[in-house]
Amino acid sequence: MDEEYDVIVCGTGLKECILSGLLSVNGKKVLHLDRNPFYGGDCASLNITNLWQKFRPGTEPPKELGANRDWNVDLIPKFIMASGDLVKILLKTKVSRYLEWKSCEGSYVYQFQEAGLFSQAKYIHKVPATAGDGLKSPLMGILEKPRFINFAQFIMGWEDDKPSTHQEIDPRRHTMAQVYQKFGLQEGTVDFIGHAVALKSNDSYMNQACGPTIQACKLYLNSVMQYGGSPFIYPMYGLGGLPEGFSRLAAIHRGTYMLNKPVDGFVYGEDGKVCGVKSGDEVAKCKMVICDPSYAEPTRTQVVGQVIRAICILGKPIPETMNQDGKPALSCQIILPQKQLKRKNDIYVMMVSWAHQIAAKDKYVAIVSTVVETSNAEKEIEPALNLLGPILQKFVQISEMRVPVADGTKDGVFVSASYDPCSHFEDASIEVLRMWKTITGEDLDLTVLPNEEED
Repeated sequence: MDEEYDVIVCGTGLKECILSGLLSVNGKKVLHLDRNPFYGGDCASLNITNLWQKFRPGTEPPKELGANRDWNVDLIPKFIMASGDLVKILLKTKVSRYLEWKSCEGSYVYQFQEAGLFSQAKYIHKVPATAGDGLKSPLMGILEKPRFINFAQFIMGWEDDKPSTHQEIDPRRHTMAQVYQKFGLQEGTVDFIGHAVALKSNDSYMNQACGPTIQACKLYLNSVMQYGGSPFIYPMYGLGGLPEGFSRLAAIHRGTYMLNKPVDGFVYGEDGKVCGVKSGDEVAKCKMVICDPSYAEPTRTQVVGQVIRAICILGKPIPETMNQDGKPALSCQIILPQKQLKRKNDIYVMMVSWAHQIAAKDKYVAIVSTVVETSNAEKEIEPALNLLGPILQKFVQISEMRVPVADGTKDGVFVSASYDPCSHFEDASIEVLRMWKTITGEDLDLTVLPNEEED
């Protein structure tokens, strides 16, 4: 370890591994350290024994749950947007070749509808993502459906550099509330578009410039068109395969990896810039450090909230969730918009299963997550837990959300933010692209040439 490197990366979370892989490809000499014996950091996928050790130390998992080889349970639940930035990074770096993918079978939104004369009370509804879906959706009345279809066609036709497609909407001047008003959309429709299509976690976006939300809606609809049914994909064997894939990329380009390696602090030169990383009696010299908040000095980050995540092992799929063939869904997302529960932040449910090689045969893993708003966090997620049906095992974790207080250019220590509770990696991908530009001074070129894609 007592060598000199261009970059030392601490922690093998997804963001750190993407940057490590990209910098290695760029010709940098990279050393990558992790205090854990496994890849992934907070984004790790654990086997059943490690899951019990983490949440119930000193106890053994029930024998009926099967062998370790059957389980890869994600600690942080996220799907990948099929047309999003993470997929572009995977294709550009060719890390996609190390992974197999499955499409998420359904995306749902929570909106309580009372029982009628011939119908039962309904809590979750499939998110309409196309004009055809809109016509069939019970989320909208007969008069609202044409308005939704007009809105969906407006989004699909939008092109940033063609004002003729903007229908007199200025993406920098008009708010999203004004866009909804233009199309005459009702409150319930606005609720599911904002939270289940644009994937906004609260309503603050309504009074902001509409450009980013229009792009978020367009990304969702484009992603749905990739596979149909849902905009999300998920890697076989769990999310832990993502950081491992980027680790392989770095290793191929002569990056050095050390797991089970404690990091005892950073060393600074007289100019105040970082010049090394300590581990026991060893010091590795470097020109810059990239790390997650758990490796950085506490003063480098600030706490902006807490996230609760409940990992639930189920014996059956979530009731009322179906795939396109009308069979019980083997994977799905459910979003519970804040307004439906009189909250400030949405609650997310992500379910994957044995079909993705992350659980034993006929077992399902649903993970509920949200921003903590009260002193009784578990009580806050009860409405989501109630949707899951019988829960065989439940593991609850509350963790801090930390963000860096500086961009790292002053002393060469670049710290990533903690993972938010939302159900996809788009925000994490945007952060990686922003950090890349801060570190290198250039935008990452995500253009994938046809011959690169074929490889």
